[in-house]
Amino acid sequence: MDMRGFKLLVVFLVGFFLASFAAAATNNDAAMGAENTFWKNWKKFSERYIPFEETLKKIKEPDPIESLNRKILSFNDVADKHLLTPVARGYQNYTPKIFQTGVNNMLSNVLEVTTIVNDLLQGKFSQAASDTGRLVVNSTIGIAGLFDVASGIGLEKHNEDFGQTLGYWGMPSGPYLMAPFFGPYTVRSGFGAFGDMPTNVVGQLEHIPTRNQIWLATVVDKRAGVFGAEGLITGDRYTFLRDAYVQYRESLVLDGAVVGGGFGDEVFEDWDVMDE
Repeated sequence: MDMRGFKLLVVFLVGFFLASFAAAATNNDAAMGAENTFWKNWKKFSERYIPFEETLKKIKEPDPIESLNRKILSFNDVADKHLLTPVARGYQNYTPKIFQTGVNNMLSNVLEVTTIVNDLLQGKFSQAASDTGRLVVNSTIGIAGLFDVASGIGLEKHNEDFGQTLGYWGMPSGPYLMAPFFGPYTVRSGFGAFGDMPTNVVGQLEHIPTRNQIWLATVVDKRAGVFGAEGLITGDRYTFLRDAYVQYRESLVLDGAVVGGGFGDEVFEDWDVMDE
């Protein structure tokens, strides 16, 4: 059978299926009466085997898959202990502080593009102008962001991403999710991570080795930056990290307003680049 014949067969089968389905619906309606139509029976069937209300209720829960999230956190902790922590410790202990500061500044400068775009999406035009000034000053006078000259002349750094933009326009955070290797998300920040891909300068690099090296440097630098905050974790580690992350993300949406207990900013502010 050639391709044209195959297409005709597909069209015939689809048409036959739709005609049969319509006939069955009509026959059922006639047989069961106006008060008990085919479509009402279909609704009962779907409610029985496709629990929409139950699913929606589950989605509204803040942590509906806690047991799975805990297992993924345990996996991430093992990977962190045996892979990332030793590298980050070596970087922190044996790399000159001035070099660490320069790397952190450069990586932070790269994120300014994402911040500016989301400033505009949120209608924060004066902040967008300020952040554009930061990018220009630090990329030129600051030698590709190596030095944070902009802060010294009063151009304050802001943190905006697409997850915050979604929250700004009313999207709820959704359930909490722990991703293997990448750490915590909410549904909203997860969508935001995809939304920020076009503005991620590093992600747009076509030279894959360079892109991977910058990404690795980002991970190591951020991991080294949170060693000091680990002593703040008390009680159940999973609960603490979850609540801290959710509250921190909400505070970003509210431009720094404290949500709930207000703890956790120190733990997550340096890791936020991994989230979005």
